[in-house]
Amino acid sequence: MAVAEQTMLKETRPRRGSRLWQNISIIFRSNVGTVGLVMVLFWGCVALLSLFWTPYPPNATAFTQNEWPTWAHPLGTDHLGRDMLSRLMQGTQVILVKTRLPGGWVLPIGVALWGVIGSLVVGVTLGLMSGYYGGWIDQSIMQLLDALIAFPRIILYLVVIAALGQGDWVVIVAITVTGAPGVARLARSLALDIKTRDYVLAAQTRGESALYIMFHELLPNARGPLLVDGMLRVGYAIFAIATLGFLGIGLPPPDPDWGNMVNEARRYIWTNPLAVLWPSLAISTLVIGLNLLADGFNEEASRYQR
Repeated sequence: MAVAEQTMLKETRPRRGSRLWQNISIIFRSNVGTVGLVMVLFWGCVALLSLFWTPYPPNATAFTQNEWPTWAHPLGTDHLGRDMLSRLMQGTQVILVKTRLPGGWVLPIGVALWGVIGSLVVGVTLGLMSGYYGGWIDQSIMQLLDALIAFPRIILYLVVIAALGQGDWVVIVAITVTGAPGVARLARSLALDIKTRDYVLAAQTRGESALYIMFHELLPNARGPLLVDGMLRVGYAIFAIATLGFLGIGLPPPDPDWGNMVNEARRYIWTNPLAVLWPSLAISTLVIGLNLLADGFNEEASRYQR
């Protein structure tokens, strides 16, 4: 009888692959989420394609300057005669698919994603500690984070870059420092609610450690809102990279940066407005796609939980 019950449980228990597909398929139930996913996947495919092929070398200056779109150059050329399509494709790499480190090392995943991962790791850790322990630990952590939030983000970016210099890893640190306080406040509010649940009290009764409770009981039950917040923060990170590039203090050359492309082309906006339009559209469509994806996931996940 016991063997039969175990067999039935194994048959009815969903496999990992099916559970993963159920989580992913939530997106396709939302029209908004589906549109956002298509926009994000488009730029993801462009980034992957640019690793193996671009129409021309992105920094080649052997073409006519400020040329309007032609068959040879579908998006035209900039003020130095560089192909805009090649530079636009190359600009997706540093945001989505690769990060350059000192010494010639290259990491998979782009600067924006690493910055958000850093924000989530630091923010979630501090937020769970603050919400679970409470008392003076909560006050100390939150006062420190409130002090960081009080500064405008651009000031914090400038402070980090002035202290550490330019580089992909410096931009990651800047995004982490500015994003972690918001993640921590969200994680803290979730921890304050979840730690009163019966299963957390049961874990405490069993004598589980605080680390076990925070990362095995609190975090799995808070992952939905944190995941949605992380999607939105990727858009914020892309805006941050574009802002720093526009100011000339972002990602260093030679890789093209969408923000720097806008900054260089704005001086020739009356003679070649398309050179400003293309990178601006790239930034806006990718960020809008991420926002739509996060909204659709949040909407359908909330409906699914109800």
